[in-house]
Amino acid sequence: MTIRAKGWCLRVGTANQRALRDGLGIAGLLFALYLFVIVAPGAGTVGFDALAYWNVDLEHPYRLVAGQLGAFPYTPIAARLFAPAALLPWPAFWWLWTAILVGTAIWLGWRRALLVLAFPPVALEIYHGNVHLLLAAAIALGMRYPAAWAFVLITKVTPGVGLVWFLVRREWRQLGIALGITAALVAVSLAIDGRLWSEWISDALLPVAAGPVQQFYLGIPLLIRLPLAAALVAWGARTDRVWTVPAGAALALPVLWLSGLSILAAIPAIERLRPGGGRHKARPIVA
Repeated sequence: MTIRAKGWCLRVGTANQRALRDGLGIAGLLFALYLFVIVAPGAGTVGFDALAYWNVDLEHPYRLVAGQLGAFPYTPIAARLFAPAALLPWPAFWWLWTAILVGTAIWLGWRRALLVLAFPPVALEIYHGNVHLLLAAAIALGMRYPAAWAFVLITKVTPGVGLVWFLVRREWRQLGIALGITAALVAVSLAIDGRLWSEWISDALLPVAAGPVQQFYLGIPLLIRLPLAAALVAWGARTDRVWTVPAGAALALPVLWLSGLSILAAIPAIERLRPGGGRHKARPIVA
C-alpha cells in the first residue's frame, strides 16, 4: 500500500511537471506568434541584426557607429565570412538567414525542438536575426569538436570564456585545438587585413564595450560579468555540470541582450552530443 501511494505521488508529480512544461511551451509559442504577427508589421524591426551581416562592406566594414542600424561589430575574419551575403537581394538573404536560424534551433532542441522554439529569447533571436543561435550550435559542437569554438571567438569573442571548461579539466588537446585554429585564422587575417583590425578595435570593439546601446539589455558591466562567467564555468567543470558552459557564455556576452539568452538552447544539444548520448557522466574533479 505504501509503495502504491509513493508511486501515485510520483505520477502526480510527473503529471504536474508535464503540465507546467506544456503550459510554458504554449505560452512561448503564443509569444512568438504575437511577435511576428502583431509586433513585426508595426515596429518594422524584423532583421535588425541580420541587416548588419548583409550590409558588410569589406573596404569599410566599421563605417557605421556601434548600435546603429546596419553596424557590423565583429572581427575582420567575420567580415570576410559574411561579405558574400551582399550578393543576394536583402529579402532573399533574410529568408535564407531566418531558415538557417530556425533550422539551427530545431537541431539544438531535436526532440525538444518545440520547447526550444517556445523559449522567448529564441523567438526574439529569430526576429532580430543575430548570431546567438549559431553561437549555441558552435558551443555544443565545440565540446566534442573544439575547432568550432573559433566561430565563437571571431564573432562575439568574450563568450569564449566557455573554454575555461577545458582549462580546469586539463583537457589540453581540446583547448589547444580551439585556440590554435583561432590563432591561425587571426594570423592570416592580420597579414591580409591589418588595417581593419585597428579599425575594429577603435570603431567597433571599444564602443560596444562602453555602451550604451539602443535596444533593451541588462546593464551589468562586462568587467563584472566576465569573471563571474569564468567562475561559473570553472565550477561546472569541477563538478561535471556541462550546462554551465552555455550559461557562462551567455553571461559573458559583450552586451547582454535578452535574445542573447538563446545561447542556453545549446544545453540539450550538449547533453545529446556527449559520449553516451547524454547518459554518460564523467567523474567530477575534486582536487
